Amino acid sequence: MVSAVFHSPRETVPQAASGAERSATHSIARNAGTVSAKPEKHLKNAAATRPPRDFSAPWMRVLPPLLGLALLAVLWEVVSIATKASIPSPKDTFLQAVVLFSDPFYRNGPNDQGVGWNVLSSLKRVAMGFGLAAIVGIPVGFLIGRFTFLSHMFNPLISLMRPVSPLAWLPIGLLVFKGADPAAIWTIFICSIWPMIINTAVGVQRVPQDYMNVARVLNLSEWKIVTKILFPSVLPYMLTGVRLAVGTAWLVIVAAEMLTGGVGIGFWVWDEWNNLNVKNIIIAIFVIGIVGLMLEYTLIKLATAFTFEEVKN
Repeated sequence: MVSAVFHSPRETVPQAASGAERSATHSIARNAGTVSAKPEKHLKNAAATRPPRDFSAPWMRVLPPLLGLALLAVLWEVVSIATKASIPSPKDTFLQAVVLFSDPFYRNGPNDQGVGWNVLSSLKRVAMGFGLAAIVGIPVGFLIGRFTFLSHMFNPLISLMRPVSPLAWLPIGLLVFKGADPAAIWTIFICSIWPMIINTAVGVQRVPQDYMNVARVLNLSEWKIVTKILFPSVLPYMLTGVRLAVGTAWLVIVAAEMLTGGVGIGFWVWDEWNNLNVKNIIIAIFVIGIVGLMLEYTLIKLATAFTFEEVKN
């Protein structure tokens, strides 16, 4: 007898149902784990891609300089206390500056004039020496950069003369010009001309060769090459040389006036030292720094107005 064993649906369905429940439970758990892991991953990605803190706010531009000046004032006060007021305190120097700048353009004789006249006299000498250096140095830089023969000819001379201290040229100026003012202007001229020559020549030499090839194909004259191709390309380098030169000139005029005398900010510093007026010496240091900063800022604005966009940064 063949017997067949049949299983009741009531016995098979619960087993199938329990297996489905287990698979569904595992699936929900896996999904839950995936869901719970995704927020952590998103949080990590958000933390990694979070933009840096913005320091371009107005107060962030003002606060660091103020902290730097406050630190300088604190150190200055400490030095004043340590030297037993041999170095005047910031407060005493500020009060003296208020008195000094209340009448900066007084005249009590050739050797007793206000700080305003001294600054103007120094700026006049700087303008004359710097202007002469620009008139001579920029064309010479163009010629040296344009022609290889002149470059090989003048490079040894520039390398020999440029490291010489500017004040070493002052006795030569006194010997040749027989006067303090021309000697100071000569010293500014000779120390300002090297940055202009070097930077202008480097700018000419870095003009892309493709530009010169196009000029050769178009058979342009030398004047058009200079005005249409070289000058626009060299302008950023030339203005960099001008900035370096004017900074050097302002540094040199102070030392030159200390030695030559006359009206000027350098002579004023030396005269106040002879009078043992340390407050005015410190004030003169700040005046020299502020005037130099203003000259630098003016030339930076000039450079950003006449150079390419990438040079502005």
